[in-house]
Amino acid sequence: MRIGLLGTGPWARMAHAPALGAHPELDFAGVWGRRTEAAEELAAEHGTRAYADVDALLADVDAVAIALPPSVQAGLAARAARAGCHLLLDKPLATTVEQGRAVVEAVRETKVASVVFFTSRFLAETEAWIAEQAAVEGWFTGRAEWLGSVFTSESPFAESPWRQEKGALWDVGPHALSVLLPVLGEVREVAAAAHGPGDTVHLVLRHTGGASSTLTLSLTAPPAAAGAGVELRGAGGVAVLPESSEAVVPAVIRAADGLLAAARTGQAHPCDAVFALRVTEILVEAEALLDGGTATAQAGPSSART
Repeated sequence: MRIGLLGTGPWARMAHAPALGAHPELDFAGVWGRRTEAAEELAAEHGTRAYADVDALLADVDAVAIALPPSVQAGLAARAARAGCHLLLDKPLATTVEQGRAVVEAVRETKVASVVFFTSRFLAETEAWIAEQAAVEGWFTGRAEWLGSVFTSESPFAESPWRQEKGALWDVGPHALSVLLPVLGEVREVAAAAHGPGDTVHLVLRHTGGASSTLTLSLTAPPAAAGAGVELRGAGGVAVLPESSEAVVPAVIRAADGLLAAARTGQAHPCDAVFALRVTEILVEAEALLDGGTATAQAGPSSART
């Protein structure tokens, strides 16, 4: 499969480009970026071609990986789908429900495959733990903490405009939801949302199976306090998400494996654009509560998959 990369920022450089170049079943065919010089530099590093015209790249490939801010990603993803390209996307899919639905509609109309890279879902240990816990009945409650120090350390993502604007809710919130939803089930309601220090937010969710969960999300945690953890409690006892030492490039390669399988079989991947749209809907609901409004999308998943 010939695949192109849209994006030239830190995430494209450290995760997507190395993975696409290393994957044995992918032909890394080109790079497009909003800055031509950056695209040329990244393409040269990986022995591929830089494209000045995004549509020219879309016409030359079977799939694209997108490593761009969500508001930019959404429009380009729909455009790529309508050009017949399978999609390897990043989280969050979009920061509005309308943008996310447009991607899902384009995917459905063109029948291209989609995989959204929720990092934790493609770590081997985490994936196995999620599958194990999803098979257990009787979960009572869950707790997820995703505490980053992006804005309190020398992170390459500290200057990211969309992270500065949207904060932890939108950057690490998708990670927490991607682990909790397959185990505890669909979110029936975002019951509460509150601000903490910096960009920290606290959410309380009610799930359709009867369980509840809490999320603590931050990009402004002190470096010594940073880390991620998930704990589940239920009739069978307590389960704690194991720490993973796996690097990000193998995880992207595994996501590309998922895209290849979905393209070959026509079977939707669990982390497809429809799942990512549901994550966006939940985050929009939480954001409304944090802004002092009322949630507008309670109860039930998007109907986009039907």
